[in-house]
Amino acid sequence: MLRGARYGGRPIYFSDVVVGADSEAQSFEDLRGRSFAVNERSSHSGYAVVRDRLIAMGETHGFFGRVVESGAHVTSIAMVAKGEVDASAIDSHVLALELRDHPELREQLRMIDALGPATIQPVVAANHVAAEVREQVREAFLGMADDEGARSCLELGLIERFVLADASSYDDIRAEVDRAEAAHFLVLK
Repeated sequence: MLRGARYGGRPIYFSDVVVGADSEAQSFEDLRGRSFAVNERSSHSGYAVVRDRLIAMGETHGFFGRVVESGAHVTSIAMVAKGEVDASAIDSHVLALELRDHPELREQLRMIDALGPATIQPVVAANHVAAEVREQVREAFLGMADDEGARSCLELGLIERFVLADASSYDDIRAEVDRAEAAHFLVLK
């Protein structure tokens, strides 16, 4: 779970839609015909949630004037700050860390919307990792908030604690995929 009142002690995150500080855009709807950076097509926070908002708006064909794949949220942030694109949806955790570490961005960016929330990304291990090792790692993550030394690492990362999740925890994201498939809208254009 992330630190901050907006998360309400739940294992969720948002995708914050940012524009340049001097942009005329005041809402997501104002981005019609504008350029938009996505970090990558496989991203939930930078791509799928944007697609889901467009489906909800009935905008499944050519809402943005141009869609650019940046490769990373931090690159998308820089592109918006420099005026290379008009907007982007940024993982709220990534944005919070970038704003903390680069306070000058507060003068260059403005948030106009928050998409979500969605269930936060899991910590996973490869199948070839022994079950005993996976259990030890799981217990270590779950106990970090109760350990004074580890808690400082969590605080540095703006993380409150780790919690257990199971497959059903991600039903919200599966439902987004189902909506995209039903709308035949898999690729932002």
